[in-house]
Amino acid sequence: MGTLYKSVLLFAMNWLDAQLTVLWVRLNVATEGNALMAGVLTHGELAFLLVKVGVGAFAACVLYRFAHIPLARRGMFLVLAIYGAIMVIHLATALTAAGWNGPEAAITFLGNLPNFLRRG
Repeated sequence: MGTLYKSVLLFAMNWLDAQLTVLWVRLNVATEGNALMAGVLTHGELAFLLVKVGVGAFAACVLYRFAHIPLARRGMFLVLAIYGAIMVIHLATALTAAGWNGPEAAITFLGNLPNFLRRG
């Protein structure tokens, strides 16, 4: 996967994250998990979208521009992995909002797993 593709993917996932966050907040399904961005969201959806997409675009551009540096390549991998996890969270939120409690049960199970393993 090329550097340009990764940068565009990063920007796209950031944009989708922003759009889905506004949707979940508007529907009272979820809240913004990032305290800083939650503060921006109190100033309105447009302000939130501009800041969120602006930061995502800046990060994608910087990581693309400095892709020849190993730290930037590792950073791109890390950010894409984090956004992949965020997309899974958005999917679980959508399924929960649709009335399916499977994601909630899975999260409860995973949350209790360390206690189960300690008792083991």
